[in-house]
Amino acid sequence: MSATEHSSSAPSTNWLANQPYLLLSITALCWAGNAIVGRLAAGHIPPVTLSFLRWSFAFLIILPFAWKNLVRDWDAIRGRLGIMIVLSITGIGAFNTLQYWALEHTQALNTLLLQSAGPLVVAVWSLVLLGVRLTLAQAAGVMLSMAGVIIILMHGDLTKLSNIEFNRGDMIFLVALAIFGLYSVLSLKRPDIHGLSFVAFTFGAGAACLIPLFIWELFARPLMQINSANLLTLAYVALFPSTLAYLCFNRGVQLIGANRAAPFFHVVPVFGTIMSIAFLGEHPQVFHFIGFALVLTGVFVASRKQSA
Repeated sequence: MSATEHSSSAPSTNWLANQPYLLLSITALCWAGNAIVGRLAAGHIPPVTLSFLRWSFAFLIILPFAWKNLVRDWDAIRGRLGIMIVLSITGIGAFNTLQYWALEHTQALNTLLLQSAGPLVVAVWSLVLLGVRLTLAQAAGVMLSMAGVIIILMHGDLTKLSNIEFNRGDMIFLVALAIFGLYSVLSLKRPDIHGLSFVAFTFGAGAACLIPLFIWELFARPLMQINSANLLTLAYVALFPSTLAYLCFNRGVQLIGANRAAPFFHVVPVFGTIMSIAFLGEHPQVFHFIGFALVLTGVFVASRKQSA
């Protein structure tokens, strides 16, 4: 949920909307699933097609719930149309298309490592655009949680770091990460509108900006086959990492700010590891628990509100 949810007038009736850590944890869980599904979809659904259909379906899902708010907030949206278009292009259209494209060319291990740099990217954009510097606690938390992610991904063997090779997919994902960091910071400048209005507009505008690329891809790449696996993929990405995750992420950033929310990027690969244990039959090891402890400690330290 993003922008002003109007829940401040009745916080007791909307408990979840005022729980930033829970909202951001839900976001991380959904995005971990998106990385797994996106990797499985590589070679079956072209990246622009997957992104365009994802956001088109998400827009259709959210529109009936958002319509009244969207009509009421339209003047405010029109008054800040420039920033709303930029947010739609960066956070919706560009980031996700590049992510799916990257997953066609790189391994999951590499993307998870790169994603752990998300908080640093957000910190750079916050400094450049808003003049906001990381506090000592935030910097320490980022480093702790990044160390935990690396321990998990390296299975406790840090010598594996020297064997990682970065390729074109990794470079694409780095660009995607920089774009999403920009979106995270710019989202603080969105107009004072209801969260449903915000996601409905950005979902629709983000999908619309992909139409030229989508048409090009229809002629340049093999068409997506209509089968149960691909339809289930589209249903998942439209519902969970799109509609649910972006509502939660935008509201979480609104409540605690981009820098304090950014360490939750590190929870994504943690959830991805948990999913691999649960669904792929991998067995938990000591390094999992060490890594989880470091990640959670880092997120706690970095996302705490500083005392006055």
